[in-house]
Amino acid sequence: MNDPTDQQLLIHNARLFTPTDVWHPGWLLTNGRLIQALGPGRPPPVIPRSSEEPGSSEEPGSSEEPGSPEESAPVTRTIDAAGQALLPGFIDLHVHGAMGHEVMDADPAGIQEMARFYARHGVTAFLPTTWTASRPAILNALSAVAQVTGPVPGGATILGAHLEGPYLNPAKCGAQAIGHIRRAGRDEALEILDTGVVRLLALAPEFEENLWLIDECVRRGVTVSAAHTTAGYETISAAVQRGLRQVTHCFNAMAGLGHRQLGTVGAAMALPQVNCELIADNVHVHPLAMNILVQVKGPGRVILITDAVRGAGLPEGDYAIDDRTVTIRDGAVRLPDGTLAGSILTMDRALRNIRAATGRPLRDLWPMASLNPARAIGLSARKGSLEPGKDADLILLAPDGTVTLTIAQGQIIYEK
Repeated sequence: MNDPTDQQLLIHNARLFTPTDVWHPGWLLTNGRLIQALGPGRPPPVIPRSSEEPGSSEEPGSSEEPGSPEESAPVTRTIDAAGQALLPGFIDLHVHGAMGHEVMDADPAGIQEMARFYARHGVTAFLPTTWTASRPAILNALSAVAQVTGPVPGGATILGAHLEGPYLNPAKCGAQAIGHIRRAGRDEALEILDTGVVRLLALAPEFEENLWLIDECVRRGVTVSAAHTTAGYETISAAVQRGLRQVTHCFNAMAGLGHRQLGTVGAAMALPQVNCELIADNVHVHPLAMNILVQVKGPGRVILITDAVRGAGLPEGDYAIDDRTVTIRDGAVRLPDGTLAGSILTMDRALRNIRAATGRPLRDLWPMASLNPARAIGLSARKGSLEPGKDADLILLAPDGTVTLTIAQGQIIYEK
């Protein structure tokens, strides 16, 4: 029996989106976990192997050579896309849970079940995201993520973890447990970073005690985001000088834009280095505000996220969040006092919503769900776009925007 990692998949008759063009029709061939070749029109009878190795600079220990002549694999399946959109798989950098599971449960099997749910909605890679809790609870959650980091059978690949909190501002706690919010003590924060699993860390940069952590994250190659914060333009600008490059769920749990005081939102809009996460569920942010953000930042600086929690994929009702209860009703997740507490959004719906809010074509917006998040955490040489030598993370979208096929590293992980 052939090793499934050596299989080839040929997708043709697709509306194929590359970083620079849209080919209709277009075709793409995978070879093992990588994209071997792609092109406009119909696939040629003999497809040349690629000699490009865009991932080599990020994986110095790898002996793989995509396109080397000794590689040989049969075309195990040919897929007629029937004109559907062929896109790079979605990458969700900020997601807490789904299907009754959450990262803070510290259950590796539960995190894998989350990965399988996300795959049904086009996600091929993601960062399981923690929230503010005790030191042992956070470390246990990160340990669970570390145990399942990498490909998940039938599910999206786990890239590492996103640490949201506990180094936030209680004045903008949102649904974060205010009793556990604290400043970044070196002993705890270094123990968290030493797990080696954190790729994205969110903090409030207005506190002097948190600033050293920006420097340390930059030194380790961990992306830093401003979150649950009252920081204004001057503070965010100073943090950007230290290496901060993102704001967490823009507009939400941060100082708003004023015409005299720019607030966090204004700083994020004004500073070109800053990427803006966006929960495009039409609940957290009004569609017109979403459109304004895209107009100001451009599609290249907006990152679609879901911020989904335990109840995603489940019926409306009451669900646990740490020792509290949230209610899902009318597409929103709220604490008893009405505070929004994450979402039940999926990435395919987020892309549909941003298309409706902006009126822009898919060719302008698809990077917000794949290439932009890959760039944000330093993985764009391997993921986020359809190019020879990159990971074969692919999805097919029907005309109504629903996902009909998801492929992660050359393996079909969902098929409608």
